Amino acid sequence: MQIITCIKQVPDTTQVQIDPVTNTLVREGIPFIVNPYDTHALEEALRLKDRHGVRVVALSMGPPNAEATLRKALALGIDEAILLSDRVFGGADTLATSNVLAEAIRKLQKEDDVAIVFCGKQTIDGDTAQVGPGIATRLGYTQLTLVDRIEHLDLQKRVIRVRRKLEGRHEIVEAPLPVLLTVVRELNRLRYPTVPMRLAAVKAEVKVWNNSVLKLNEQTIGLKGSPTWVNKIFSPQRDKGEILGDGVNDPTGTAKLLIEKLVSKDLLAL
Repeated sequence: MQIITCIKQVPDTTQVQIDPVTNTLVREGIPFIVNPYDTHALEEALRLKDRHGVRVVALSMGPPNAEATLRKALALGIDEAILLSDRVFGGADTLATSNVLAEAIRKLQKEDDVAIVFCGKQTIDGDTAQVGPGIATRLGYTQLTLVDRIEHLDLQKRVIRVRRKLEGRHEIVEAPLPVLLTVVRELNRLRYPTVPMRLAAVKAEVKVWNNSVLKLNEQTIGLKGSPTWVNKIFSPQRDKGEILGDGVNDPTGTAKLLIEKLVSKDLLAL
């Protein structure tokens, strides 16, 4: 039985810069990291490996340099790392991305039974939170999102119970396996790789699967299979605020000034 974790290489958003002329992301000199939410997904998969003896596979779709992301996963103790990399995968939106990842999981399912697929709740570069649910939909798996605790897992009875972090409350849900979980950071605390594991990861194999392996219709993947695309990237611009009147000593007059200002900007109709 195996657990699959989908991880993504993302630019470090604390150092992202936008080219003012082309309005595109400046990639030169920008460090790449493992998507932070995905690191917690990977950690939980490894904890289940420690507890239940399951096999853990890490999947990542990206350019050849995304291999570094998978080597970090190998240093933590995963059993197999697979990079989905092909020019025809490039330019994919969340729909096309989930299509490729789902097909890779189907291929792995033929080799060994898949119990759980882990994903971070979202990526810090796209923030859509759509890829995990998209994979679950294509595979026909139960999807449980925003998981912050695994309450119970019975691999023999093929059932899992988790706690979901919702706004202002928690929800306990039980579901049959196989299941796809998207997780939040509160799920666990990350482990650190040992020096021997780091050295072993350098020499470990990272399998590369291109579309000749997956055999997907090129009209359903990459840019051709993406109904949405990024038209423009820009840094948020905020104008300096304006203080109107004296809300403490003259609240009525201040409210009048605010209404007049909103009307003048056609933001409020009288």
